[in-house]
Amino acid sequence: MTSSIDTAASKLQHVGPVAATIGVVFKDGRVLLVRRRNEPDAGYWGFPGGKIDRGESIMAAATREIFEETSITSEALKTLTAVDVLDAGETGNLRHHFVLIAVVCRWISGEPQAGDDALDARWWDLDSMDEAGLVMSFGVTDVIREAQEWLAAH
Repeated sequence: MTSSIDTAASKLQHVGPVAATIGVVFKDGRVLLVRRRNEPDAGYWGFPGGKIDRGESIMAAATREIFEETSITSEALKTLTAVDVLDAGETGNLRHHFVLIAVVCRWISGEPQAGDDALDARWWDLDSMDEAGLVMSFGVTDVIREAQEWLAAH
């Protein structure tokens, strides 16, 4: 039975930070990126990821989102870092605040195919990314470098 408090709470717009994961997957020295279909950052390249479902672990959310957006099966290895994404509208008012938890993942199988929230999905090496002039979501290059450093040390 749903209480009136639960019903009222479900109608309120969530104004606090929203926890989400981004999956940082490497294969043969290349990183998996998706071109985002939806706002924020529609059309920008970034990591596959999304909101963590209630009761879902960070690691499970990362691998689920990677699969949903790219058809890649992966194994979550380590929570690497977190990135604040503050999205202000044209008026300068805060519309969204996401806390993106970057998870380094190991590729298990599959080739990238754009899924539910992606316009495109593919493997990129850093040189190709620079040459292509990709428009990237905030912090992508920094997270790639941090993940590469961690992988080199482990």
